Amino acid sequence: MSLAIPTRQDLEYTPEVERRTRALRERLEGIIPEVEWPIHAPYIARIEELKRTRNAVILAHNYQTPEIFHGVADIRGDSLGLAQEGARTDAEVIVLCGVHFMAETAKILSPEKTVLIPDLKAGCSLADAITGEDVRRLKARHPGVPVVTYVNTSAEVKAESDICCTSSNAVQVVESLGVDRVIFTPDQYLGKYVATQTDVEIILWEGACEVHERFTADEIRGFRSATPDLVVIAHPECPPEVLDEADYVGSTAGMINFVQERQPPKVAMITECSMSDNVAAENPAVEFIRPCNLCPHMKQITLPKILHSLETMNYPVEVAPETAARARVAVQRMLDVGRGSGG
Repeated sequence: MSLAIPTRQDLEYTPEVERRTRALRERLEGIIPEVEWPIHAPYIARIEELKRTRNAVILAHNYQTPEIFHGVADIRGDSLGLAQEGARTDAEVIVLCGVHFMAETAKILSPEKTVLIPDLKAGCSLADAITGEDVRRLKARHPGVPVVTYVNTSAEVKAESDICCTSSNAVQVVESLGVDRVIFTPDQYLGKYVATQTDVEIILWEGACEVHERFTADEIRGFRSATPDLVVIAHPECPPEVLDEADYVGSTAGMINFVQERQPPKVAMITECSMSDNVAAENPAVEFIRPCNLCPHMKQITLPKILHSLETMNYPVEVAPETAARARVAVQRMLDVGRGSGG
């Protein structure tokens, strides 16, 4: 389908655009600065039009900026949950606002749909920390030991693995195998956390998320010193000494549920900082202390790039059928054990 590329006039903050986006602007008051709204609103309005034209659905990870997460996303959440929900829609096109391995997972679960990522440079330090060849070498070094792979990996790595896991079901998956030892890839910190929760020996791969590994215990103690009644919740991709300082450790979905259910007066979410902005929009009674480690890869995705993706149908993500089939088996084995939210 050929579509006209919008002109500068199409992307002006006209009275019509103001009217169409007013309710959203009011809902995001205090989350998106008022001065920024005239910049974002024309893109939001145009993207909404193109979604209908393309029969497209936008999936946004929790680490996307608020104008994407609240402004244009149809489905929001963690990497595996996005792929699962995208597969359940009647949309012909999925625009994945996240990083490349998430788009691959969406394609694995929706092979009949067109899956687009707005920027091919949206990678992931954790996914890039291991290759399929690395997994094959690990299996040769530890024959007969099953490989448990975090969903934050490429399709190639999933395809070489026995079973996948998420940050919330990793312990359950490890123990479901009924073995004394497992190879756990690629996140060393999530693996170390799992090792504290089970008697199964964990053979680690030394990968890490560049966002979570930058947090320090001293930083957490500094937040507590400045705000004595602060509740600290942390993602298990953080180093062990950081998790030791936290009041709660859990996946991104677990952290969101913690805030929604307990409504702590003041909370620090030790994870990518856009997530705090997004959760704050849904929990106005909670004051968020925002440690801000940004993911440079997630921030490659912007409203202009999403618009360009829908206009040009770029950039399509493909996974070789054999790789997709093998990766799908590892994901399905995890789902057969029990559901968990990822990333």
